[in-house]
Amino acid sequence: QESLVESGGGLVQAGGSLRVSCAVSGSNFIFRIMTVAWYRQAPGKQRELVAAITSVFTTTYADSVQGRFTISRDNAKNTVHLDMSSLKPEDTAVYYCRADKGTLVYWGQGTQVTVSS
Repeated sequence: QESLVESGGGLVQAGGSLRVSCAVSGSNFIFRIMTVAWYRQAPGKQRELVAAITSVFTTTYADSVQGRFTISRDNAKNTVHLDMSSLKPEDTAVYYCRADKGTLVYWGQGTQVTVSS
């Protein structure tokens, strides 16, 4: 059973930057073949995909964050980062990490990101 732990959330002013990270427990071999993604959920809204990175480092971004957010992975540390810049108040949400291993899906507990105007 894999576990995901997010870190790095917090309060930032509009226009600022923040990094959130997702540490995945378990086998490094397994981590390397996982697709890992960041989702977010704002109050009263559905959870939405923010960015994803595959085992071969292919990345996908939501239109709303394209050009402002960068997802990366450090396979040596079983960690995925999401670097967020030019943050907007509408980026405020709980950010969740998700890891896919075949048909199995794992979620973290989430980390709050709040962007003040």
